[in-house]
Amino acid sequence: MTTSIALRVFIEPQQGASYDDQLRVAKATEELGFDAFFRSDHLHAMGTDGLPGPTESWSVLAGLARETSGIRLGTMVTSATFRPPGLLAMTVAQVDQMSGGRVDLGIGAGWFDREHAAYGIAFPATGERFDRLEETLAIVTGLWRTASGETFSHHGTYYELVDSPGLPKPVRAEGPPIITGGKGKQRTPALTARYAAEFNMPFSSVEASRVQFERVREACSAIARDPDELIYSNALTVACGRDDAEVARRAKAIGYDVSDLADEGLVGTPDQVVARIGEYAQLGSTRIYLQVLDLADLDHLELLAGSVMPQL
Repeated sequence: MTTSIALRVFIEPQQGASYDDQLRVAKATEELGFDAFFRSDHLHAMGTDGLPGPTESWSVLAGLARETSGIRLGTMVTSATFRPPGLLAMTVAQVDQMSGGRVDLGIGAGWFDREHAAYGIAFPATGERFDRLEETLAIVTGLWRTASGETFSHHGTYYELVDSPGLPKPVRAEGPPIITGGKGKQRTPALTARYAAEFNMPFSSVEASRVQFERVREACSAIARDPDELIYSNALTVACGRDDAEVARRAKAIGYDVSDLADEGLVGTPDQVVARIGEYAQLGSTRIYLQVLDLADLDHLELLAGSVMPQL
C-alpha cells in the first residue's frame, strides 16, 4: 500500500462502560501503537440497558488526558446541542491543556432525539440544529483565536457573547483540530470547508465515501480553499479474526453477522481487512477510525496492532 494510513480506536461507551473500562482500552490503545483514542458523545444507550450508565465524554477525556502521554484524544462526535458554545470552547481548551495539546474536537449537529428527551435537552428541527452548529463553530474558533488581552463578541440568531476574554486558551493558537463529518449533501460539506481540519465519513461504503469526499472537495474549491489541506478519513465497525470462526465470533459478540459488515465495515482476517482499508485509501482516506464495540476483547486490539497496522 503506497498511502500511509493511521489507525484510531473509537468506542461507544454509552452502550455500557465505566470510566475504568475506557481507561483500560485507552491504555491498550497507547501501548499498542495506535494513533488515537476517540469516544462517542452520547447520553443514552441504543438497544441495550447501557449499564453501568453513560459517561460524560469530556470529563472522561480529561481523566484520560492525565493518564496517557502520547495518543491523541477526541470525540466522534460531540453534539453541538449538549453544551453552549462558550462552555464547549472552555471545556475543550482545558482538556487540551491537560493533555499537552493532544485533543481533536469532532463535532456535529446531534441526531438522537431519545437522549435529549431523557436528560431535558432541547432538540430542535434539523435545520435549526445545523444553524446552531454553524454558530457554535464560529464561536468556538473565535474564542480560541482571540489574542490574550483582547475580547470576543458574537451576536447571532441563537447565541450572544459579549466581551468574552476567550479563556482558557488551548495549547496551539489556532486551537485543536476540528473534525466534521456525515452524509449531508450541502451544509456538511460547506461547514467542513469553512471550519474543519478533517472530514470523516462514518459507516459508509467505498462508493458512498467517494461521492461525499468529492462534495467536500467541491465545497472547498467554492471558497478558494485547497481541498488537499483537509484530512479525509472513515469510521468503520471492525471485526477481525485469525480465521473465519474467530471473525464470526467477534461479529456475533457485537450483534452482527459477517455479511452485515461486508459493505460498510471492516470484517475478515488481517489480510482481508488490510485490503479493504486499501480501497478507502485509494479515495484519499488517510485515517481509519476502528469502531471497537466489545471493550473486554483486548486481544482484538492486539491482533489489529500486530497484524493489520504493520501492513499500513
